[in-house]
This record gives sequence, C-alpha cells and structure tokens, in this order.
Amino acid sequence: MSHITENNKKLGLRINRIKGQIDALEKSLYNGVACANFLHQVASVRGAIDGLMSEALEGHIREHLGHAHQSDEAGHNHQEDLDEVINVLKTYLK
Repeated sequence: MSHITENNKKLGLRINRIKGQIDALEKSLYNGVACANFLHQVASVRGAIDGLMSEALEGHIREHLGHAHQSDEAGHNHQEDLDEVINVLKTYLK
C-alpha cells in the first residue's frame, strides 16, 4: 500500500477533519440541536467519509491497476487487484 503511505499526510488531515466533525455531531446530539441541523451534520460527515474513500480508492486503482494492460515481469496478477477493488466497492456501497 505504498500509495497510502505516500499520501498519509493528506489522508491524515482528512481523517482529523472527520474526527472533528464526529465530535461536533456527538456534542450536538447531547446539546439538543434541532433535527434539521443534526441531519445536515450527519450528511457532512458522510460526505467527508465519501471523499476519504474516493481519494484512497483512486490511489489504489492508479497504483495497482493503472498499468494492468502492460506486461508485468513479476507475474503480478492484475485480476486479483481488480477483484479486490470490486469487493471493496461492493462492501462500501451496501
């Protein structure tokens, strides 16, 4: 997962923002915020998670499948990488 470690600062900043959003969401729940405001906060958290997933998935696809049509001297099985991405997407989209 070299693409994750290469982008860990950028992904870490996203995760920290999500933590902040989750903390604010929890506080609003216990402080009696209006339902509409709470739902907007939930939607914002979901959007942030979707953005994180999108960025990580893009890096994975580019790293592991970007050159799938080229021959691989190491005998790497690109079909396994493709199957892995499909499984992650199926789990995420449930």
